[in-house]
Amino acid sequence: MTAIEIRNKFLNYFKSKGHQIIPSAPLIPENDPSVLFTTAGMHPLVPYLLGEKHPEGTRIVDYQKCLRTVDIDEVGDNRHLTFFEMLGNWSLGDYFKEDSIKYSMEFLTKELNIPIEKLSVTCFEGDNDAPRDEETAKLWQEVGMPKERIYYFGKEDNWWIAGDEGPCGPDTEIFYDTGKAPCSDRCNPSCGCGKYVEIWNNVFMEYCKNADGTYTKLKQQNVDTGLGLERMNMLLQGKETPFDTEIFKPMMDKLETLAKNDSIESRRIVAEHLRASMMVIADGGRPSNIDRGYILRRLIRRMIRHLNKLGIDLNNLKDLINLNIEILGEMYSELISNREAIINTIIEEKEKFIKTLENGEKELQKELNKLKEKNVDILSAEEVFRLYETYGFPQEVTKEIAEESGFKVDLETFDKLFEEHQKKSRLGSEQKFKGGLADQSPETIAYHTATHLLNAALKVVISSDVHQKGSNITAERMRFDFSCDHKLTDEEKKQVEDLVNKWIDEGLPVTVEEMEKEKAINSGAECMFIEKYPDIVTVYSIGNVSKELCGGPHVKNTNELGKFVIKKEEASSAGVRRIKAILIK
Repeated sequence: MTAIEIRNKFLNYFKSKGHQIIPSAPLIPENDPSVLFTTAGMHPLVPYLLGEKHPEGTRIVDYQKCLRTVDIDEVGDNRHLTFFEMLGNWSLGDYFKEDSIKYSMEFLTKELNIPIEKLSVTCFEGDNDAPRDEETAKLWQEVGMPKERIYYFGKEDNWWIAGDEGPCGPDTEIFYDTGKAPCSDRCNPSCGCGKYVEIWNNVFMEYCKNADGTYTKLKQQNVDTGLGLERMNMLLQGKETPFDTEIFKPMMDKLETLAKNDSIESRRIVAEHLRASMMVIADGGRPSNIDRGYILRRLIRRMIRHLNKLGIDLNNLKDLINLNIEILGEMYSELISNREAIINTIIEEKEKFIKTLENGEKELQKELNKLKEKNVDILSAEEVFRLYETYGFPQEVTKEIAEESGFKVDLETFDKLFEEHQKKSRLGSEQKFKGGLADQSPETIAYHTATHLLNAALKVVISSDVHQKGSNITAERMRFDFSCDHKLTDEEKKQVEDLVNKWIDEGLPVTVEEMEKEKAINSGAECMFIEKYPDIVTVYSIGNVSKELCGGPHVKNTNELGKFVIKKEEASSAGVRRIKAILIK
C-alpha cells in the first residue's frame, strides 16, 4: 500500500463517519504566531479547539503538511525527518472517547488490515490532577484489545497540553509491534528500543489547566488525533526506514548512481532536505537570514554540503528537483504549479552558498596564518564554531583544510559547543511553541485584529497589490510581513500609522460570518493561500475598511485596541518588508 493510498483510505473512512474533509493548511502558518512553521495537525485548528465555530461543522478530517526543525542535525539517521504528513480526525464538541477508540481500531484492523496482535495501547495512569483513565482502557478492551497489551503511563507520556495553560487532557497512544526481539523482560511501548513504534495518538481534551496550576473540566470536549503517514507507510510495507519507501527510494537510487563518494547518511540528508525545501518554497517560503527564511536557507545549504560530500556535480540540482516533482507531484500538486519558483530559488541559494564557502575559506586561511605567526599548531573549537555559525562553513571542511596545513583541530570541544547551540535552539523553539499556541489572551487577540487594520492601511498608502506574507504575535507586540519592493519612507510609515489609529478611534465594529469560499473572494475578502481553504470559510470584517478570511478570534470593536505605534520597518526577504508595532492602552 502506497502513502497516497493510505491517505485516501483515511480521508474516505472518516468521511463515511460524517466527517468533512478539509484541505491541508500551508506550512507557513497564517494565524498561529507561536511557530515558524506548521508543526502539527492541530495548529491551524487552535481557534476551533478553543471554542470558535468551525465552518465545516463539528466533525472534520484532514491531512496536514508539517515541518519540525529542532532535529535538523539528526536527519541522516534511519528515522528523523523535518517535513512529514500528519493525518488527523477531529471532534469539536461532538463524539468523545468511545467513538474515537472505535474508529481507530476499525480503521487500523479493517481498512489497513493490521492484525490486532500487532497493536498495543497506552493510557494515562492518573495523578493528583486527574484520575487514572480506566474508562479509556475499558473501551479498548470492548473493541478487542487484550488487557495485557494495555499500559498506563504518566503525564510525560500520556497527557497533552498546548503550552503552560489552556485546553488539555489524557491521551491514548497506539503502538505497532515490529516483531523485533524484546530488549528485556520489562520491554513495553515506553522503552524506546524499537520493538514498539507509536503510530497514532488520540487526545481527549476534557480539562483546562488554569493560570494557578489547577485543572477544571471543559464545557466542550474535543478529540484531536494524529497519525504519521511516512511512519505508517514504512511499517505497512515492512521497510526498515522511510527512505526505503516510494516517497524517497527513487531519489536515493538516483543519488547513489551520481555519487562518486557514496554515503547513505549524506544521501538521506540530500533526499530529505530537498523534499522539505521544495515544500516550504511551494507554500511561499524564501531563504533569508531570519526566522523561517533562515531555516529554509539552512536546509538548502546542508543539502548542498552533502551533495559536495557525495561528489555530485551541483549542475544536477535542476534534474534532482524535477525528479522529486515527478515522485511527489500526485501527493502535492503545489510542487507542479510552483516548479519554476522552486527551481529558481534553490539554484539562486546554491550560487550564494558557493560564495559563502569561498568567504569562509578566506576567513579560515586568515586565522591559520595568524596562528602560524604565533607558532600555534591547534585551531580552537571556538574558531571552528565561529566559522560554522557566521559563514555556515562546515566543520569537516575546516578540519580538512586545517590538517592539510599542518594544524590540529579541537573537534571534541566543538561538539560540546555545537550541542549547547542545539539545546538553546530547541529551548527557543519550545518556548516559541508554548508562547502563542495556548495564548488567547486579550492582548494577543487585540494584536491579531490590529494586523488586519495594518494590512488594510498598507493597501491604501502603498499599493493595492500589497499582500500579507506572514505575522508573528505575542502579548507584547506584533510583527507583520508584507509584499513590497521598497523601504518605506518616514512619510509612508506615518501615513500608515495615522490611518490605523483613525480607524481605531472611529470605533469600527468587527463582525464575522460564514460563506462559500467563492462568494467570499468575489466579495473582496483577502487571505493567504486561498486554495488551501475549505469550501465554507469564516470571514471577519472591520467596518468597511477590512475583510479577510481568518480563523479568529478578534475584538468586537476597534476602540478596544489602544494606540497603534510602528517601532521598526525593515527587510524580511527579497520583495518582502517587515513592520514591528505595539499597541499602547
